[in-house]
Amino acid sequence: MKLFKRALAIIGICICVFTASIKSFGEVPYKTYTVDGYGYISETQTAYTPYSSITKIGDKSLVMPMDIKITDDGKMYIADAGAGVVYVSDLKGNLSNVIGEGILKEPTGIYVSEDHVVYVADKGGNKVDVFDSEGNLINSYGKPDHPLYGSGDFRPMKITVNPGGDMYIICEGNGNGIVQISPNEGGVFLGYFGTNYAQISFLRMIQEMVFTDEQLAKMVKNLPATPVNLCIDNQGLIYTITPSDNIVLKKLNIAGNNLIETGVKEGKEIAVAIGNYDNILVASSDGYIYEYTSEGELLFIFGGRDDGRFRIGLSKKVEAIDVDANDNIYILDSDSKQIQVFETTEFTDYLHEALNLYVNGRYTESKEPLEKVLDMNSLFDYANKAMGRAYQQEENYDQALKYAKLSQNFEGYSDAFWEVRNEWLKENIVSCIGIVIAVVIIWKLLKLGKRKGMFHFFDSKVSKITNKKLIIQIRYLSTFMKHPIDGCYAVRWEGKCSYLCANIILSTFTILTIINKYYCGFLLKTVREGRYDLVSDIGKVFIVFFVLTICCYLMCTINDGEGTFKQLYCGFAYSLAPLVIFLPFIILLGNVITYNEVFLVSLSNTFVTVWMLILIFIAIKEINNYSVKETIKIIFLTLFTVLILALLAFILYVLCRQVVEFVTALYREVVYRIGQ
Repeated sequence: MKLFKRALAIIGICICVFTASIKSFGEVPYKTYTVDGYGYISETQTAYTPYSSITKIGDKSLVMPMDIKITDDGKMYIADAGAGVVYVSDLKGNLSNVIGEGILKEPTGIYVSEDHVVYVADKGGNKVDVFDSEGNLINSYGKPDHPLYGSGDFRPMKITVNPGGDMYIICEGNGNGIVQISPNEGGVFLGYFGTNYAQISFLRMIQEMVFTDEQLAKMVKNLPATPVNLCIDNQGLIYTITPSDNIVLKKLNIAGNNLIETGVKEGKEIAVAIGNYDNILVASSDGYIYEYTSEGELLFIFGGRDDGRFRIGLSKKVEAIDVDANDNIYILDSDSKQIQVFETTEFTDYLHEALNLYVNGRYTESKEPLEKVLDMNSLFDYANKAMGRAYQQEENYDQALKYAKLSQNFEGYSDAFWEVRNEWLKENIVSCIGIVIAVVIIWKLLKLGKRKGMFHFFDSKVSKITNKKLIIQIRYLSTFMKHPIDGCYAVRWEGKCSYLCANIILSTFTILTIINKYYCGFLLKTVREGRYDLVSDIGKVFIVFFVLTICCYLMCTINDGEGTFKQLYCGFAYSLAPLVIFLPFIILLGNVITYNEVFLVSLSNTFVTVWMLILIFIAIKEINNYSVKETIKIIFLTLFTVLILALLAFILYVLCRQVVEFVTALYREVVYRIGQ
């Protein structure tokens, strides 16, 4: 009986745990993503979970909420453009004050200073109103009376204020930049700040060159994009959001220069806020939330658009975002007329703790929370990157290399590798010099012995091998590379060519190309670690080589070329000589360089590639007895033919795919009919 009761208890516990896990999973109606070191978006642990939804402030329903600000003492300010007021409440929505009743017309932006002075951007009233902590009107700023402002309207949309009281205002339709107003002397226009650049398309450039002044006057003016939101951090740096600009999120210093670049661009970003660790929170209008580090590195993407089922955590039209002292995120949704609150998970708490320690220079202490993050997700790139930086500061360069490689942190890897290489050189420089001296001495002794006939037996054996026709043809690579005109003559008239030799050269080139792709050195590698596509790699090399050779031969035949296909084929194979001979050394170089030396590999690759192209040009010219002008013509005709063949191949592929889809659909229909 006791055994039976224990079994029932265990089953009950399992059911409870399973039910709780289902409930926990069901509470999060979205997935959380991050960006790995290769730039790919991948799923990760849930960073924030929906905590609550505020639909009323006290007994007042929101009409058209447009902005929200959370203060450190736990107060929430909501600018309601529909009601024409600013509501003040606690973080649960309990109303404590109403500001601007009868004064504000359409408040769309709000900022609250440390001493609870409230700045309101009143778009409908064409002014900025300032209220004290009790809600009394202190001052009001209208359109700046300054010639530099221009003749446009003053319709403030969003506002932020620096510690000195200078206001940064985004005005509707003002593409000149952020309006900067000082509170001194009743409001002094300081100028425009953080102006975006106008984007000019290629078509627009052509139009401006070709069109007359009258035609250009009728076109829509190409104006810079206007930011839609902004905020300020504790250091006085301004953050702006411009969805239609090339750089959506900007972090502007006092001179208006952008300090960060981010890789994610949705085009619907609408709001920005700064977290407690200088982390940047960006919200898009359709409910997605992005969290970045202070350096612009993406940590999380979560949230999403509500599909009509009113699930907590999903939004319809986001207008603003802010964060409280406990890292809870508040999303203001104007369509749903509510405020959604998200709380951090344990995973995010550990990450924020590590972020805080690292930003404050406490690198060793940051390792403990980072290890907990990596225990939960060993492939979370930012944690690996931060761990690598922490080990770098501790001068543990081997571990720094390991974590930099895991996170694809090229700069961190380069810095650590520089130190590792220096240590290796210090320890082995004497041995290296000794090996070089020994090699030189042995080489001198071998040459001396050869002169005196000491290696006659071995020379005869080697000569038998090297004098074979195939070996002679392969060894001719170096001669062809140095004397291509004589080399082409030998290919055409002296029999220095064979399909076997050409195929060996081509195969060697293919192998070296694959090695260069996957083992070129971490700083030069462009493919994901552990991902191989050898069939495709081999196929590409052979297909390109054969197609170019066949197309070139066809064009040469049509244009009175004197070379045969075999001669042209071998000539092209010999033209690969610079890459076949020097690529192994370039690959070795790529594995022992740092970031500052990468240009050596790029320069070497460019040099051997240009050398190869020159050899191909000479091969076409000399084998077919063309002039330079005729050779250029043949090259262009060859490239055009390749383009036509590629187009035909694509058309055939599409047609075959459609036929397969038709046959598959027909087969399914027949099976379905028979089943009935």
